[in-house]
Amino acid sequence: MEFAKRSLRIFISARYLKFRRNEFRRNHTKSSGLSYIHNIGKYPLVYRTIGQQLNLIASEFGDREAVVCVEEEKRITYDQLKKDADRLAAGFLNLGLSQGDRVGLWAPNVSSWPVVMFAAARAGLILVALNPAYEAPEMEYCMEKVEIKALVTSESFRNKDYYEKILEMIPELGSVTAERVQSKKLPFLSTIIIDADKHFPGTLRLQDVSQTPTISQVSQIEDYQNVVSPNSGGHILLTSGTTGMPKAALLSHFGILNNGIHIRDRNELLDKKICMQVPFFHVFGTIGAIIGALVSRATIVVPSIIYNPDKNIYAIEKEECSVIYGTPTMYVDLVNKQNELKLHLNAEIALIGGASCSPQLIKDIKTELNVQKIKMTFGMTETSGVIFNTIPGDIDEERMLHTVGFIQDSIEAKVIDKEGQLVPFGTPGELCVRGYFTMIGYWGDEQKTRETLGTDGWLRTGDQFVLQADGYGRVVGRLKEMIIRGGENIFPKEIENFLVTCPSVAEAYVVGVPDERLGEEMCAFVRLKTDHQDCSPQQIKDFCQGKISYFKIPRYIEIVTEFPKTVSGKIQKFRLQEQFTKKYGSNNLS
Repeated sequence: MEFAKRSLRIFISARYLKFRRNEFRRNHTKSSGLSYIHNIGKYPLVYRTIGQQLNLIASEFGDREAVVCVEEEKRITYDQLKKDADRLAAGFLNLGLSQGDRVGLWAPNVSSWPVVMFAAARAGLILVALNPAYEAPEMEYCMEKVEIKALVTSESFRNKDYYEKILEMIPELGSVTAERVQSKKLPFLSTIIIDADKHFPGTLRLQDVSQTPTISQVSQIEDYQNVVSPNSGGHILLTSGTTGMPKAALLSHFGILNNGIHIRDRNELLDKKICMQVPFFHVFGTIGAIIGALVSRATIVVPSIIYNPDKNIYAIEKEECSVIYGTPTMYVDLVNKQNELKLHLNAEIALIGGASCSPQLIKDIKTELNVQKIKMTFGMTETSGVIFNTIPGDIDEERMLHTVGFIQDSIEAKVIDKEGQLVPFGTPGELCVRGYFTMIGYWGDEQKTRETLGTDGWLRTGDQFVLQADGYGRVVGRLKEMIIRGGENIFPKEIENFLVTCPSVAEAYVVGVPDERLGEEMCAFVRLKTDHQDCSPQQIKDFCQGKISYFKIPRYIEIVTEFPKTVSGKIQKFRLQEQFTKKYGSNNLS
């Protein structure tokens, strides 16, 4: 009987996949033999804001759980999420914030994160999602870059108090009696709000901001939704550039919401319960999870405030999650935990994003985690999320193992050579995309915007890519020197520039090296100053602590006396990687 049911499922899946392929043939155009495809899609795009979408779901599915924070023991329905968001939105407006102002959110995966996000959307403000691991110098740069007017933060992260970091940026804050910020370094910053029971000098408590509006002011938030345009900026997500300094990608409500809808359809999220291991601040968490769940009337399960493999796998079992979100590194941890704990897991879908995934890991996820379907995604911050994604019903194992999925609906994609000309299908080149989902631009950086997003609407991804005539694609490499460490994008130039600020370091070059768990790690090759030859790798790591995020500190530091160079004097980084391999082996283990 079970064999018959399985055969029927395979038959139905095959029929559905054949239908989708035929639909693709009808709904796309492509340049004959050359790497250009336009997937028109089956359904029209939705012209709606994030705030309007929240109202729509809350009015129809208000009693459904939106967010379950296991560690905090909080369960929030869509109705409660909207009410909390509207109270906070009215509180934001009472603080003097106005449409288009930037609100920074600097916090780990706490229950207030989605409330603040939707409050900003409902008030017409632009949410700036900030990495909770940022140290004070990184935060100061980002705040100045986009001129954050109000900063919302948690009390602490990884046993470090955020208020102490804020005092590093604004030392005068601790001695003021007023609750308004007056900083010479950050003159545009007017308010700091901390999600805590304790009151910190010069700041407001998040709960107090939500309690200040009157009933009338809260009710007016609904009318305010007609003022916010779907074309306006909704989120600013920080992403590193080739220089290593963060770039601020401004995304529209329109792009964010419609990409969430396509994520829903491709990954079969409707009415599902999603275990979210990824951080909220990342595009995977903000759009892939929060927006993807919103349009799916699905439930996000947040196992812990800070990433914890044990809590993740127990949450999957206890909450009976049907979908798992994670980077390859997170799945490596889950597989290892399941081998150890042997829990009863019944998740239907595993969604993988954030970095390339090995074929062996995909097989392990299916066998060890008892997952029925694997969903591959490929995208970037500048495209509001996903560009390629697995099609429902696709059971072709080779396609699953060796591609990043099928081109997303309602977009164009092409692959070009160095001269900007289309290459034949199956030939590597730079992937470029165009459509509703591209960023508005990099905030305050017209030059970088022009380099990435042309006047013709084509966005250059910087990825070396192969586009197939059937609409599937695969990543070959990266044109940029980006290192992906466990899903975190790191650019060597930023780390190199920082390392040479160490009093002992004369030169430093950073390369990506293989790591079984994280995919890639960093190795810094360092030449010491003549009078600091006794400096050790550990002393250099100690110098990094508290100045750059923990994930940016190189795991390996090799002290060298010279660097391999070309005749013209350029550093041959591939030679450095060869030196690493010679010392540690080609299959470095964590």
